[in-house]
Amino acid sequence: MRNVLTLTAAALLAACAVGPDYRAPEPQAPAAFSEARGARAFNADVERRFWAGFGDPLLAGLIRQTLDANNDLQVALARYDRARALLSGARREQLPSVTASASAAEQHLAEVERTPPGGGDERVELYQAGAGLSWELDLFGRLRRATEARRAELGAAGADLQGVRVALVGQLASSYFELRGLQQQLAVARHNVQLQSESLEIVDARLQAGRGTEFDTVRARARLDATRAAVPELEASIRANMHRIAVLSGQAPTALVDTLAVAEPLPPVMPEIPLGTPGEVLRRRPDIRAAERRLAAATASIGIVTADLYPRFTLGGLIGSVAADGDDLFTGGAESRRIALGVDWTFLDFGKVRARIDAADADSRAALANYQQTVLNALEETETLLVRYHRDQTRTGYLASAAAGADRAAQLARERYREGIIGYFEVLAAEQERIDTRDALIQSRTRVTLGMVNLYRALAGAPDQQVEPQQNGA
Repeated sequence: MRNVLTLTAAALLAACAVGPDYRAPEPQAPAAFSEARGARAFNADVERRFWAGFGDPLLAGLIRQTLDANNDLQVALARYDRARALLSGARREQLPSVTASASAAEQHLAEVERTPPGGGDERVELYQAGAGLSWELDLFGRLRRATEARRAELGAAGADLQGVRVALVGQLASSYFELRGLQQQLAVARHNVQLQSESLEIVDARLQAGRGTEFDTVRARARLDATRAAVPELEASIRANMHRIAVLSGQAPTALVDTLAVAEPLPPVMPEIPLGTPGEVLRRRPDIRAAERRLAAATASIGIVTADLYPRFTLGGLIGSVAADGDDLFTGGAESRRIALGVDWTFLDFGKVRARIDAADADSRAALANYQQTVLNALEETETLLVRYHRDQTRTGYLASAAAGADRAAQLARERYREGIIGYFEVLAAEQERIDTRDALIQSRTRVTLGMVNLYRALAGAPDQQVEPQQNGA
């Protein structure tokens, strides 16, 4: 027994972990974004604007509801809990396994089984009770690499959870502001219907007075019906966005119809969003953290399969009591002890193990390529969103000026038509231009607002209820 314990201690002192040791890659990022304006960082105060609904109390409440009740988020949370449970199991695999057992048996022996044959007892009783210990001596790091992989997978699941939160808040805010834009478009369409109804009355009056033509009346009525036709489509889109917002927040589709029915304006002024450096953005993004953690897990998996090239040593022990009579259990003479060091090494499986090592190495290379591509995608997304945000702001400025001019032109056209200076064709052209430019302005303002949301989403990190993966044996 002393020799077994001495050998075990020596083996543990010589233990190592086979396979490559992981080193996190350093993402290659430019010094600054090409469209960055100013050098201020995307700090906690700016980030809080995203998670607090951009200063809109109703949206802020919907975001809190979504983070509490969204079912996709519950799925991600369950996956995080699963990864945490698997890590706990992997840690326990490194500890000794203890089992307890007890049995009582009675056997009738044939004559040839008796001692001596033909004599002895024909009935034998056997009582056993004891505890056994089994401990795999992790000499080559198989279990440690497995724990390392599970810890990395937990980190990836935590980053995925944060990614789902960011995506959900972005989707909710986008649907919310799109709803507000559609409500403004609907208000403009209804106002246009009212104005064109008034124009039709003027045309009818001129026709009755003999100063107009039936052709003008038919065209005015056709223009009015075309404008009215846009209203049902806008109403359907508004209701669809209401349904989307309700489902995102974990409620029935029609739960928020009354709450969201009151139209609210889009944010009047778009903020200049500070970015910081591309490196700071990459470190903050959960999709990149998830890709990096999956690379770490894939690297650790190489060590797990590499350990199969080496023998496994298992320390086993048993202490118990064995007696022919239940009353004799746990007496001095019934004591039973055993300690053993087992070796398991399958020589003929080296080819299979090498194949699994090659597969694990390929998985690691794929994870590295996925990480590098995720970095590039993040940089591309941020650069593109930034360009669109700034260009849409410029476009909105021009459209605002155009809409003001088109409103004035349509007003002048109606006045001149009423005075008989111009024909109704010029009135229709002016009103169509006013409708088109006003609608384009609202859509452009909505695009700018959605661009702001998407840019915040591309830059956002974790919300206040962040789940931090346990590290370093915590």
